[in-house]
Parts: sequence; structure tokens; C-alpha cells
Amino acid sequence: MYKIDLSNRTGVVFGVANQRSIAWAIAQTLHQAGAKLAIAYQNERLKENVEKLVKDWDDVTLLECDVSDDANVEAAFGKLKDKFGRLDIVVHSIAFANREDLGGRFVDTPREGFRLALDISAYSLISVARYAAPLMAPEGGAIITMTFQAAERVFPGYNVMGTAKAALENEVQQLASDLGKENVRVNAISAGPVDTLSSRVISGYSKMKGAHSDRAPMQRNITVEEVAKTALYLCSDMSSGVTGEVIHVDTGYHVMGI
Repeated sequence: MYKIDLSNRTGVVFGVANQRSIAWAIAQTLHQAGAKLAIAYQNERLKENVEKLVKDWDDVTLLECDVSDDANVEAAFGKLKDKFGRLDIVVHSIAFANREDLGGRFVDTPREGFRLALDISAYSLISVARYAAPLMAPEGGAIITMTFQAAERVFPGYNVMGTAKAALENEVQQLASDLGKENVRVNAISAGPVDTLSSRVISGYSKMKGAHSDRAPMQRNITVEEVAKTALYLCSDMSSGVTGEVIHVDTGYHVMGI
């Protein structure tokens, strides 16, 4: 049986907001595997939550980073370079849209709401990868992000976020092409519906979750721990030949036609 050991790896996890965050489940799993981590939080409002989550960790770096500001992202990676010297792992688990744009008709999405959702949820991966890749030289590293099947199909209520996830998945392919020669792998996990702070504001989320458990081949919903275990695989040498992929962790829902 293989045991994944990341004790010689450093990484940063973006997107931890509270104990329900997928990012937090991933951070815990990477930490348990021995990785030395930095946890990036958006602003001072979230800092206290993050501090409470990691209070029992011996060696962790907390880092403020607003991904809507390129200068802020650059500064954050400058601090990571000073702290770690190099990076092996980047977890991008960031998404945002105005609550009023996650319901009603997609055709009524306002220009500013569209811009905001695409900027935070999709463009931020490009910015993060741009500053992360040089810190992964020359050995390379792994960048992973989080997506959802709404990138491929319509989920009423998910609206503009589905468009953002479609852009994100295309970015995974393009970044994989750009960075492959540097041995930097870029992949995405397409997770089924899970109970997070973000999911609860989506119009029709409970219906979406119920349909998933009814129709998925495994007849249940997923857990954040299952997502985290896939992230562990993608961040390790077990996936050394995998890049540009979208791996579904959805108990098989994506294969079903009805």
C-alpha cells in the first residue's frame, strides 16, 4: 500500500474561509501528509477564523492575499519566497459572485456582476500561476484548482458561476501547456455538490444536491474528505504524468444522461 509523504514539500492554500471550506479539508490532508503550508486568507475579516483553524499546527504561515489585486498577489508570493525559498504546491480554491447573480435568469446578469465573477473565480488562477511558477523552478510543482460540472452543463441558479468555471477549465489547459516545459503541472478537481458557506447561497442548491444523490451511480453525495484525497494525489509524485486534466469527484454523476 502506498503512503504519500509530502514532508519535503512546501505549499500555499488559497480559499480557506471556515471549517466547511473545501480548501480547509485539502489543507488538513496536505498537512497530515507532512507538507509545510502557508494559508492565504482574503482580508482581516477572515483572519481570525483561519487562526482558530490552525491554532494546533506547529508550523504554519498565515498570509493575507486579495486575488483581485495583482500587486497584492505579487507581494504575497514575495513573502512566500522569503519564507520557503521555493514552492511545490499551490491550491486555488477561490470563487465569488454577487448573491443576486446566483438566481433568476442568466440573461439578466449585469455586466459588473459578470466581470466580478470572472475576475475572482477565473482570472485569479492566471495571476496566481504567473507568480507561483518561478518559485517552483527548477524541479517543478503542482497547481490545482476547483471546478464544477456547471462548466459543461446548465445548473439553474448557478448562473454566471457556471460561465466562470468554464473559463477556469479552459485556463487549466492553457496553463498546463504554458508551464509544462517547466515541469509545473496544472489540474482541476470537479467536485459534486458539498455543504460549504458558498454553496448555501446558490438558488436551488438543495434541489441540486438531491438530484445528484438520486442519479449518481454511487447513489450518494460526496464528502470534502474525498475531494481532499484527490487533491493529495494531484499534489504528489503519484500524479507526475498528469496535467491539464479535470478530475471528477462526484460519485459518477457526470457520466449519467438522465
